[in-house]
Amino acid sequence: MTISVGDRLPDAELRTMTADGPTVVKSGEVLGTGKVVLFAVPGAFTPGCSNIHLPGFVERADELKAKGVTTIACVAVNDPFVMDAWGKAHGVGDDIVLLADGNGEFTAAMGLELDGSGFGLGRRSKRYAAIVEDGVLTSLDVDEKGIDLSSCSNVLLKL
Repeated sequence: MTISVGDRLPDAELRTMTADGPTVVKSGEVLGTGKVVLFAVPGAFTPGCSNIHLPGFVERADELKAKGVTTIACVAVNDPFVMDAWGKAHGVGDDIVLLADGNGEFTAAMGLELDGSGFGLGRRSKRYAAIVEDGVLTSLDVDEKGIDLSSCSNVLLKL
């Protein structure tokens, strides 16, 4: 069952890269306080994710923060090493928290799994953007095709 507006985000283990290497974080800790923009991609380094989706959030991070967003986070069913390399390749810096959901547990708990086995990707996350306030989902837009509903431009319109 897909998470709905008004639901609290699931609290699952994710990983993020630090100076000391991969570190386990709980989604409730990272995404549970303040106004959060969370977006998910099917895979780091894939064309749509790398050429359109992530760059929109990198380029417009200051606009999101000016609208009261305290945390911008991206989650993907990838490992923390891939997420770290992807962030460095796109100049993410400290603007966006990259969260690795290597086992897809957070994605499954959100009910937003994508079966990419037909094109060699296995179980991944659907592409989406969410606005979360103090751990509660206030907006969710899922793209079944393309990158329109989950774009940074669309998120900015909802803030």
